[in-house]
Amino acid sequence: MPKITYFHPDGAIDTVEVAEGTSVMRAALANSVSGIVGECGGQAMCATCHVKVRNDADLPEVSEDEDEMLDCTVDERQENSRLGCQLIAGRDFDAIEVDVAEHQV
Repeated sequence: MPKITYFHPDGAIDTVEVAEGTSVMRAALANSVSGIVGECGGQAMCATCHVKVRNDADLPEVSEDEDEMLDCTVDERQENSRLGCQLIAGRDFDAIEVDVAEHQV
């Protein structure tokens, strides 16, 4: 099963195993991982699932819609910033480590 590790600003760490096809955002919500809001339900329309990817996962390019929303994040966008709703287990990664943004809204 794909594995997602969430690193929180306070030093806490959550690791979850998920079914293929589950996004980083949906995995966080389903497993009560704090710091991910997912206000739009995964449509890349709110940027409340902003994460910063730690490992060198071979991820797909940022789409035009995701790129636009990443410019609207509350926490400053960084080179490794992604929307958790756009990162899909099994399709985009088997294991991924992400920093949860300090503020989503």
